[in-house]
Formats: sequence, C-alpha cells, structure tokens
Amino acid sequence: MMSDSSAPVITVDGPGGSGKGTITQMLARKLGWHLLDSGALYRLTALAAVRQGVSLDDEAGLVNVAAGLDVAFEPTPAGEPVKVILAGQDVTADIRTESAGDNASKVAVMQPVRDALLQRQRDFRQAPGLVADGRDMGTVVFPDAPVKIFLTASAEERAQRRYSQLKDAGVDVNIDALLEEIRVRDERDMNRSAAPLKPADDAQVIDSTGLSIEEVLDRCMAAAGQA
Repeated sequence: MMSDSSAPVITVDGPGGSGKGTITQMLARKLGWHLLDSGALYRLTALAAVRQGVSLDDEAGLVNVAAGLDVAFEPTPAGEPVKVILAGQDVTADIRTESAGDNASKVAVMQPVRDALLQRQRDFRQAPGLVADGRDMGTVVFPDAPVKIFLTASAEERAQRRYSQLKDAGVDVNIDALLEEIRVRDERDMNRSAAPLKPADDAQVIDSTGLSIEEVLDRCMAAAGQA
C-alpha cells in the first residue's frame, strides 16, 4: 500500500520509559487515527523471516520480507502493550521474547534492511491520519510531520516506572541497576552516528516527570491542536 502524503502525522519520539507507547495509543484511539509502533518492526521482520524460512543472514531475502511486511498495530486499553497483527495473526507475545529481541538485533545491523523498513514505515501514512511512536520518527521518518512531540522524563522517574512494572509482573529487580541501565542506554542512543535520539528542531518537548498519564495526554492533545 502506498503512503498518502496528504494524511497528517503526529510523531511521538523519546527515550524508553518516557510513556510514549501508552500516549501514542491513547492519541490514536482518541483521534481515530492509524498507529505505528516503529520499535516493533525489526522484531517483526525477524519473526516473519523465520516463519517464511528466510535465513537471518540472507540480506536480500530479509529486504524482501521487510518491504512486504503485512503488519497492523491496534491500540489496546491503557497500560497494555499495543496489539500487533502479522499476516492476520496476533503476535503481540511472540515478538516480546528474548529470542525475538536477539534476532531483531541481527537484522537491524543490515543497512539495506533498514532502508526497506524506512519505506515500510512511511507506508503507514494513511487517511485520516497516523500517530507514530519511535525514536527518529520526527527527525528521519516523517520530517514533514505537522506535529512532532518529544516525550521525555528524568532517568530516575523512568527507572521507577520500569521498576513498578517489573515488580507488578513478579520480577525481582534492583532499582539502582535499572537506573544505571537507563543512563547507559540514553548515552548510547544520543551519541550513535545513525539517527541519534534527539528532538526534531520543530518538536514540542514534553517532560512527563511528575505528571499523570492524563496530564501528559492533555498536553499532547494541546500540542496536536485537538484539545
């Protein structure tokens, strides 16, 4: 499906734990727009390749898989991960496994696959509009988006949120280790050569530290001119 360049796009970028996944879903539901969870695409490409019998070191084969990825994202109630449909099948749980993450990292290092996925992401731009969640949506994928939001929060706040999530899931976790992990990842993401994590020049930066999810949504809706 070709993209509709006239369809409006709201990009929501930011570091992990800033709340952008939840906010993106809430915006898409409220507006009745399409949804793109860009972070899932490498996992989906790897999963689709495995299911189609394409080797994860077959670059040309992976490019074909990435270009033809039959995927849809559906918003779910707040707090739940976005529902991911691959070739008509719910694969939400399948792409969150450790092996799916490992396979995704093998796929992500291939520039031709990244290029194919860049176009695949742009193809999500359809009427009535798209809300796109990621790290370089406003800077690389949709630089012409009329509304760009960069959602952030302090490292301490993001560590606390992740800690609560993991504790609720019954995982034994150390908050100091989580905080260090987040700081290391931020440093890496902000200083990488390809598509570093940073707000677009025309993005509206929203700091969610100390705000409820409803307060963050209100600010994003205001930024979108839909309040």
